Amino acid sequence: MPNIHSSINFALVNIPVILNPIIKNNDTSFNQLHKKCGNRINYIKYCQKCKAKIKEEEIIKGYEYESDKYLVFNKDELNKLKPENEKVIEIISFVPINEIDPIYFEKSYDLDAEGKGKAYYLFAEALKKTKLVALAKTVIGSKFYYCILRFNNRNIILTTLYFEEEINIHQDDEIKSNEKELDLAIELITSLKGKFEPEKYKDEYQDNIKKAINDKLDGKEIKGKTKKNKKAITDLMEALEKSLNKR
Repeated sequence: MPNIHSSINFALVNIPVILNPIIKNNDTSFNQLHKKCGNRINYIKYCQKCKAKIKEEEIIKGYEYESDKYLVFNKDELNKLKPENEKVIEIISFVPINEIDPIYFEKSYDLDAEGKGKAYYLFAEALKKTKLVALAKTVIGSKFYYCILRFNNRNIILTTLYFEEEINIHQDDEIKSNEKELDLAIELITSLKGKFEPEKYKDEYQDNIKKAINDKLDGKEIKGKTKKNKKAITDLMEALEKSLNKR
């Protein structure tokens, strides 16, 4: 996605910004090939009724309200449904970040100041001092979002949020544990306490794929690691005690 020009709006303040996607896909890209001949598989847009290949400009959007019955929407109609201030980040309120469960976090963007940027850095400093995040709404691409703006080092980070209806958590009945089990669980957790150091966490699967690609290019055989079978322990107390004894 290219960088997006927008602006932060609240009260009479307008701060021009550029949204830069923070996350890049680290996955190794594979193409689908025909097993018989090794050629790439092409995706063809095809109309079963007309028995014909379809060009992009011939495609429209339809909502299926009954089986095989569609309401058709053209681009002009869909554009009319977009929020009035779709090109801005409209701040609604300021809230403590600990009031927002991270489960609502979707995708993050680095907001850069556009132009001179004095208002941007003043706003960033105000977020830092108040220890609050801005709750806002905006449109990115063709999708409407609620989002938060938070201070990070010297920059402002925009994180889009999932809507309540998009969150699907099954609520289990509460199960009471006895005091000894709880003490052992806390002791085990405490013994594994550490620091969050993301630079140390590597994508082992992608590293293995990249090594395998180089090995195949060199004519080497791909060898997987031998996986150890772990003995299942069904007794919770026994599992906790053995885990602690291994520390």
